[in-house]
Amino acid sequence: MKVLIADKTDSVCEKILRERGLEPVYKPGLPIDELKKEIADCEGLIVRSATKVTADLLSAATKLKAVVRAGSGVDTIDVPACTSKKVLVMNTPFGNIVSTAEHTIAMMLALARHIPQANASTHQGKWEKNKFEGVEVTGKTLGIVGCGNVGSIVADRAKGLKMNVIVYDPFMTKEKADNLGVKIVSLDELLATSDFITFHVVLNDQTRGMINKDTIAKMKKGVRLINCSRGAVFVDEDVKAAIESGHIAGIAVDVYAKEPATEHIFFQMPQVIATPHIAASTKDAQITVARQAAEQISDYLLNGKKTHAVNGDKI
Repeated sequence: MKVLIADKTDSVCEKILRERGLEPVYKPGLPIDELKKEIADCEGLIVRSATKVTADLLSAATKLKAVVRAGSGVDTIDVPACTSKKVLVMNTPFGNIVSTAEHTIAMMLALARHIPQANASTHQGKWEKNKFEGVEVTGKTLGIVGCGNVGSIVADRAKGLKMNVIVYDPFMTKEKADNLGVKIVSLDELLATSDFITFHVVLNDQTRGMINKDTIAKMKKGVRLINCSRGAVFVDEDVKAAIESGHIAGIAVDVYAKEPATEHIFFQMPQVIATPHIAASTKDAQITVARQAAEQISDYLLNGKKTHAVNGDKI
């Protein structure tokens, strides 16, 4: 059985598939027409965030039995379309969570101390000590919107930095909050009292555009935002306007509504730190998600075992 690897993955993915008797077809970055040809005789598909698994692509995948997202989010996969064609969708939700959480903390500290801007200035031969006065994070309040796999690790690390951590997450239990040493609050309270706010949510009707002019108005002046979750959580024009007015002191973003983002209204703003969706891009995480994706798809194709199945109850 053939498994198409449509996005760049660590070589361990191909190695495991071969060891288990499957035939890996490693062809990342194909145009859609070529992708359709390749997928026509494949039983399995492994993707990351670049390849979009649409109903159109699935129409060419006549032998496809399973799709694995080497990562956590599945918003690039048309899950209902997969379900209608009896294609199992799985993800690897724990493979890159530490890397993503660490990037979030790094972005928060860089935002607090203007590190990228100061680095660029110093490399230009300038010595602008007074220009880059920052703030401490110790004793500040970090609001975490969504405290699941990644958010929980961010909370733990932030507690180590002696921050006061509050959480808005409708699915979080008091027991888990107590174990983490965080306080569950309403979204309005989080917005009103946080010095830093970070987002770790899936993209759905409730979270799309949740940071807009109305919610921004509820935030305290001088707040700083970190988004390593999904770009469409922000209404970008509203965030930009709040930065320009000084209501938001700065933002650090790793994700964008449309990617790759070679142009964006945030770019060139001195209050914005921007990275190209690299939160999960560590060697450690890439090896882990590649291994897990290969193991999960081979377990299902060879033995019918479902691991982290998104639509497993319907297949």
